[in-house]
Amino acid sequence: MTKLVRLVVVAALVLGWAHAAVAQTADEIVEKHIAAIGGRAALGKLTSRMMAGTFTVSTPAGEFSGPLEIWNQAPNKTRTLINLDLVNVGVGKITIDQRFDGVAGYAIDTLQGNRDITGDQLEAMRIGFFPTPLLNYKQNGLNIELTGKEKVADREAYVLVVKGKTGPPIKQYFDATTFMLVRQVVTLDIAPLGPMEQTTDFSDERDVDGVKISHKIVSSSPAQSFTVTITKVEHNGALDQTQFSKPAN
Repeated sequence: MTKLVRLVVVAALVLGWAHAAVAQTADEIVEKHIAAIGGRAALGKLTSRMMAGTFTVSTPAGEFSGPLEIWNQAPNKTRTLINLDLVNVGVGKITIDQRFDGVAGYAIDTLQGNRDITGDQLEAMRIGFFPTPLLNYKQNGLNIELTGKEKVADREAYVLVVKGKTGPPIKQYFDATTFMLVRQVVTLDIAPLGPMEQTTDFSDERDVDGVKISHKIVSSSPAQSFTVTITKVEHNGALDQTQFSKPAN
């Protein structure tokens, strides 16, 4: 059954991480990116976010889609809930519910079993600060290094490597003209699959409350490929804080 589809969704997807080529330092690129997505004032007003949309996963048996919801609460709480109906291929209905309360992570997974989130995946969640890890990266103990330029499709992109105190480095690619985030690459060691490089591409940026948010996210790894299409975004709603933690029962 697990050979049919393996879902290793990294909630630190995230959901939440302008302009000639004159930027020459990591800090300049960070500031141009922040300006491009709305500016510090607009980002500073955000305390929470709820997004809803569709999750589509590619498997050897075809593509399957289902509803997706993502919640973020400052400074770095997050929850991602996915439901898929795979009854037609003998797997049944599955739920993946990944939670991070700012310290610990937990996954409710009807396909691979409920479990604590540990290792690289947990460390990646810990630096997923809302609304973007770049906003106050120095205060949050992150280090950012500019490593040069690379091509993303037909576009030049600046490459920043984001490192926390622990955990894997994350490479982020910023369009050299617009300074929008277009790609992210990270290698995560996820049991029982081992180290896997995950490449995530961002597009279809739309303005919501003065902040540009990618409405299409395409991610691929040796284990799977999936696409997230966002159809709804709401900011600063009152969120139930218990939803980010491991259920009591």
